[in-house]
Amino acid sequence: MIKKIKRTIVTGIMHVKATFNNTIITISDLNGNTLSWASAGSVGFKGSRKSTPFASQRAADKAASIARDLYGLRRLEVVLRGSGPGREPSIRAVSQKGIRVISITDATYVPYNGCRPPKRRRV
Repeated sequence: MIKKIKRTIVTGIMHVKATFNNTIITISDLNGNTLSWASAGSVGFKGSRKSTPFASQRAADKAASIARDLYGLRRLEVVLRGSGPGREPSIRAVSQKGIRVISITDATYVPYNGCRPPKRRRV
């Protein structure tokens, strides 16, 4: 049987994908290997409550505590994607957990007049 080696990773990257329906948080090391992840749905929120700032805060809280307890994570670089309501609360939740946020980068995709927009909604 192969013995599992416990790695200690001091610095990592937290990827926050904040859509209007859900918030997905992935914490990886500097090479991009996933250490822990959580989403508003996996924490236990359903339906329209998934898209709330509180749900994203709980998801970030869960992902950060797993990464801190298993890998000894102390510092994070944050990469934000999307324009949902869970962008800022996820960063606040991680800093309240005792993990220092080094940098915040916004990597939201911006189309260069890409796809044709859908037809206008008639109500």
